[in-house]
Amino acid sequence: MNTRAAVLCATAVVLAGTVTALPAGAAPAPAAAAPAAKLTWKKCATTDQPTLQCASLKVPLDHSTPGGEQITLALSRVPHTAKTYQGPLLVNPGGPGGRGLSLAGFVASSLPKAVAAQYDVIGFDPRGVGKSTPALDCRPGHFKAVRPDSVPVTEAAEDANLKRARSFAEACGKKYARVLPYIDTISAVRDMDAIRAATGAPKLNYFGYSYGTYLGAVYAKLYPQRVRRLVLDSIVDPTGVWYDDNLTQDLAFNDRHRALMAWIARHDTTYRLGTDPEKVEAAWYAMRAALAQKPAGGKVGAAELEDTFLPGGYYNGYWPHLAKAFAAYVKDKKADPLVQAYENLAAVDASGDNGYSVYTSVQCRDAFWPRDWDEWRSDNWAAYRKAPFMTWNNAWYNAPCAFWPTRSQGPVDITNGALPPALLFQATNDAATPYEGGATVHALLRGSSFVVEQGGGNHGITLSGNSCLDKHLAAYLTDGTVPRGTGAVDAVCRAQPDPKPLSSKVAARTAHGSVLHGLLGFRG
Repeated sequence: MNTRAAVLCATAVVLAGTVTALPAGAAPAPAAAAPAAKLTWKKCATTDQPTLQCASLKVPLDHSTPGGEQITLALSRVPHTAKTYQGPLLVNPGGPGGRGLSLAGFVASSLPKAVAAQYDVIGFDPRGVGKSTPALDCRPGHFKAVRPDSVPVTEAAEDANLKRARSFAEACGKKYARVLPYIDTISAVRDMDAIRAATGAPKLNYFGYSYGTYLGAVYAKLYPQRVRRLVLDSIVDPTGVWYDDNLTQDLAFNDRHRALMAWIARHDTTYRLGTDPEKVEAAWYAMRAALAQKPAGGKVGAAELEDTFLPGGYYNGYWPHLAKAFAAYVKDKKADPLVQAYENLAAVDASGDNGYSVYTSVQCRDAFWPRDWDEWRSDNWAAYRKAPFMTWNNAWYNAPCAFWPTRSQGPVDITNGALPPALLFQATNDAATPYEGGATVHALLRGSSFVVEQGGGNHGITLSGNSCLDKHLAAYLTDGTVPRGTGAVDAVCRAQPDPKPLSSKVAARTAHGSVLHGLLGFRG
């Protein structure tokens, strides 16, 4: 280990907190029961959601001491209207750090009316997030442009990025030392059960996207007898939480970026960047190199360009917008469309600062992360050689975990044979949660049903325009029906076609998917 790496490692050890870690894969012991609170729902209707209601719920900061300090969760609800009532349907958009209040209205309005009418569809901002209090914001402006180049080709570039990561971890530790030990998946799962209890329901229906799939699987592990229905869409691999999952993401995001380059090549008459995907990709990296030297509009440098194109790895509905900005910069020497794309898709505001603060708090607390930067350096350079698009950007996004001030609990083994049938959805080419995660969870949740979108690359695939997927979702929420196959997959749905270049018709067709992916956000 060189001197600089030794100093970094020592700093990480000094910052480590005193919270006791769980053995790897262990299921946490049941928390002490708190008296069930009652919810007071008030109207908070919007133009789009005229029946929306809001409430708040106090829960223990530390569920092992239910009489101790309380925090507040913000909730939303679209109440049931049918005579047949199937209980609360708790929804979560992922993250960690994703705001969930708006998702309730989206899910209720996107499901068939007869199905949604049978549930109280409930959204919530998890602890630390959004309108829940306290809401974390460790280091406001952490993503202010222009950041150092993410690829640390020089020692100075690596030092600059390490300084940012270490400063963020230190700021969180100083500002929220009392709270950080309780910002984690297990605590959020205890909160979910408190929400269930406050509704008076003996069992919970749950629908989670992305990180919300891990949240739901951990809830099912801790409270299998309280699960009524369980829907998981775009599924986290629980065996890689979280360091290995991020390295796996790097390869998958590189593949999706190349899919975008190939799509641009197929539409050369519109974008004029050539018909050879490899040459289009070379033009993209040349653009990146130019922006590293002279950021567009003083805002979009190399790191910000990666941020801007990352959403294209989550949802191909953004491809026409990204391609238009790319072509304008390369062919027409116009920077404004690229700056606009950055501001629309990637710029981080106060809400984003809050989301990132919770993201790091949960991920760093949830899992065991290397504390030796030499290991990060070696692993990420190895990944970068195969997948240059997002590897180092992703590494720096998670790098505060190398210096995090609370010790890790370790991931939860979600293996479960005590559940009613769960319904799992997964796209084969999903980058954020690659296909293998869905297959793994299907094997770990005995009796689950696995629905695959063949050829799909989007992250978050139900209620996004694929009628085949939505048919299975509606049937399950209606009466628990799940498809059953004879092999590793129970049902296959064809992916929707890739988008066309921008036009009014394309905008209308992709609007609903854009709404969902705006709610799910990125990085989760």
